[in-house]
Amino acid sequence: MTHKPYPKYQAFTHRAFVLYWLARFCATFAVQIVAVAVAWQVYDLTRDPKDLGIIGMVQFLPLLLLVLVTGSVADRYGRRRVMSLSIALEILASLAILYFSWRGLTSPIPIFAALTVLAIARAFFGPATQALVVNLVPKEDFANAVTWNSSAWQIATIVGPVAGGLLYGIGANIAYGTATLLLTTSLTLILRIPEPPPPKEIRKITFHSVFEGLHFIRGQKIVLGAISLDLFAVLLGGAVALMPVYARDILQLGPWGLGLLRASPGIGAIATAAFLAHTPIRDHAGRILLVFVALFGVFTILFGLSTLTWLSILSLMLIGAADMVSVVVRETLLQLWTPDHVRGRVNAVNMVFLGASNELGEFRAGFIAAWIGVVPAVVFGGVGAVVVAAGWAKLFPQLRDIRKLDGSGQ
Repeated sequence: MTHKPYPKYQAFTHRAFVLYWLARFCATFAVQIVAVAVAWQVYDLTRDPKDLGIIGMVQFLPLLLLVLVTGSVADRYGRRRVMSLSIALEILASLAILYFSWRGLTSPIPIFAALTVLAIARAFFGPATQALVVNLVPKEDFANAVTWNSSAWQIATIVGPVAGGLLYGIGANIAYGTATLLLTTSLTLILRIPEPPPPKEIRKITFHSVFEGLHFIRGQKIVLGAISLDLFAVLLGGAVALMPVYARDILQLGPWGLGLLRASPGIGAIATAAFLAHTPIRDHAGRILLVFVALFGVFTILFGLSTLTWLSILSLMLIGAADMVSVVVRETLLQLWTPDHVRGRVNAVNMVFLGASNELGEFRAGFIAAWIGVVPAVVFGGVGAVVVAAGWAKLFPQLRDIRKLDGSGQ
């Protein structure tokens, strides 16, 4: 008798997904190391929260400016191929940061330039990566794959920042060199993933086709509501950019402490991902999504007001747990409700929404903190996230009332 694998790990029975998962983990691990090292190095150099905001802005602008190109490229030229070329460009950007650090920094401008190149690579990498998952596992295993796909990012956000802080404590060049090695490993793994079959319908890239992702999202109120909810909630509530200020000036921690703070949301998120893999959301998905976005805001307020290390870490873990529920619901809805021939373009638009919420949120946080102070900026953002969750429950009743993630039983 043949025994079925434990459902919790069903996605890992597919070799292509295992290679994909490891590749994404290594790439994210590397980016997390770079993020911690760059944030500490820049803030240590200038002591200006606005420069932390600029780090977010230079990573967001390529996502915005290239959104009409990156998704079409993923749909037409092969998602695995786009992933591999993107990682190659990330390796070059990481090497550039290593070189600038080795030569000695007197200004953050070279770092900003290298981060811009890194962001261009990520702009192409994101849509291709998200759209490829559905080609690696059968439909019945897709929700499980989405959960574990998110966990690759979350696990990397646990170990990556801590490793980044510890490595930076040894030396900035050690941190950047390790990141480059991890990106090279990711590229090797990607090249071993079997190339998925080309789409049945390959369309020429036209003015209409590049806007097709936007048209699809606008017409699908559930998808529009889900990704715009994340956009505004994290845009207002994100506090990641200000963690160097909390680590150095409020909690009196060193680079390792910054790594610990950056890792804390990932700890909560991966625990939640493991729980959801074993006990998936089966009903009332829309209401669950909205409740946990509101909790994301509540825990952000708690973090903003905390002056105790243990309470700050606990708050960040709860932020990560609430965000993971949102990620799983949103990504499952987005991928399963989107036709394959337009999935790359839709994911490109989603990447802009995610970039706006994360990187542009960092820009907002840095500049508002310079204006009204760090703690008020974080608390204001948390309150904004709660307001957004309540508002979206009214604006998008279709999202609020959806019950099954696959669209059945609404």
